[in-house]
Amino acid sequence: MVRVRRALRRRRRAGAHPRHAVPPGEEPALGAAAPRELRGDRERVGVIVIPAVDVKEGRCVRLREGRADAETVFSEDPVAMATQWAAQGAPRLHVVDLDGAFGAPRQTALVAKIVAAVAPVPVEVGGGLRDVAAVESVLEAGARWVVVGTRAALDHAFLRQVCGTFRGKIIIAVDARGARVAVKGWTEVIDDTVVDVGRRASDAGAAALLYTDVSRDGTERGPNVEDTVALARSVRMPILASGGVGSVAHIAALAAVADAG
Repeated sequence: MVRVRRALRRRRRAGAHPRHAVPPGEEPALGAAAPRELRGDRERVGVIVIPAVDVKEGRCVRLREGRADAETVFSEDPVAMATQWAAQGAPRLHVVDLDGAFGAPRQTALVAKIVAAVAPVPVEVGGGLRDVAAVESVLEAGARWVVVGTRAALDHAFLRQVCGTFRGKIIIAVDARGARVAVKGWTEVIDDTVVDVGRRASDAGAAALLYTDVSRDGTERGPNVEDTVALARSVRMPILASGGVGSVAHIAALAAVADAG
């Protein structure tokens, strides 16, 4: 299973600091200032394909449209699946604890095993991380970045706190059902729009936004390029695009809008 997290590079706005995606390992944290010798490489970055390992009840699964009752099991051993991706040259991994996302006990030990098994490949981890202690525990387990969604969308003070405390380490998940944001494992929709949450995350200093069109996730019918570009044009930060990618043509469609905005 693979989902694409594409960093959309943006043109510099007046007074804005240019932030471009760089290959993992070339800077300490996504969105942080890069050493001078790496800045030239930023302009040459292409598509970064990041395999996703979604864990539910100890297995590697894929959910269709974010529904817990519509899952496909890909492996009984998520650690083995993750190490397989690393061995095939994955530049980075995206690990989701779906149990935590749906409110069940988080799979902390399993996630830590995955992170350790694929080292030195950097890992971003999400799923049910709704307080500072949870975020800190994942970083202490070796994750390079933490993906925060529900509480960041619902609690503006928490968004500012977590981005300020863990500068350069926080990716904000913006999960969309239409123009609105879905929370609590994609089971509820709030009044705030994707752009509302994206702008707050940008103002708070998040490292990046992870945009997912829930209606396409797990379907392999292609990413929502139009709405991804619209979000990229509304904020001053990298956008990681996911949901619906199932072919090289879909990746090419995202690559074609790399300079959007």
